[in-house]
This record gives sequence, structure tokens and C-alpha cells, in this order.
Amino acid sequence: MSPATPESKTCRSCGRRIEWRKKWASNWDDIAYCSDSCRKHKVTAHDRELEQRIRDLLAQRAASSSICPSDVARSLHPDDEDAWRDLMEPVRRAARRMVAAGEVDITQGGSVVDPSTAKGPIRIRRHRS
Repeated sequence: MSPATPESKTCRSCGRRIEWRKKWASNWDDIAYCSDSCRKHKVTAHDRELEQRIRDLLAQRAASSSICPSDVARSLHPDDEDAWRDLMEPVRRAARRMVAAGEVDITQGGSVVDPSTAKGPIRIRRHRS
């Protein structure tokens, strides 16, 4: 990254990192979403509910504990497997937004990972300084 290149941002919808591109030089301050899909989706009340559910489940656990995104999804639809499975990506998006806000960390194998590039099973824990 050259000295003139602005810092990356976080997508308001999915929480992934948005890297600066030369074509955005004239309107970088206006860029808020990483894709057309995220621009259309935006953050809804349901998305905020998922974030709150993550906070609630973490509050019920020991400070050193973590939760799986499926814990959040199953807490909303305990008897409907299809319904909670459909919530897995929205829960992961909520967790990525919370990482960007400094509220939680996303881990794999006990190590904090970059939520923009994490693939496979993740855990969510309270942010540690």
C-alpha cells in the first residue's frame, strides 16, 4: 500500500473489508458497500436482532467462552432445521459487523482470524484487548 492509498473500510452490510481501488479515487468517501448485493441488502431490524442475540448468548457464557454461529441461529429456530440453517450466513454477517465495531472477535482453532477471509467453521467471542 503506497502512502497515498487510503485505508480500507468495512462494508456496512456484510462486514467484509473493502479495499481501495483507483476507480473509486474520486468518491472513496461515499463508498459504503462492497458489492451491489450488499447495497441492496443493507442492514435491517432483523440483522440488528441477530447482533443482539450474539450479545445475549455471550453474556450468558463465561468471559473466556465462545459461541458458534449455529448457537445463535438455533436459539431463534430450535425446532426447524431448515430455518436455522438459512440463518447461518446472516449470523456470520452480523458477527463480522460486530468485529468491525470492536465488540467481538472471530476465531478458528482458538486464534483470532480476519473475518473478511475466514473460511470454514468459526467461533465468536468477546473482544479481548
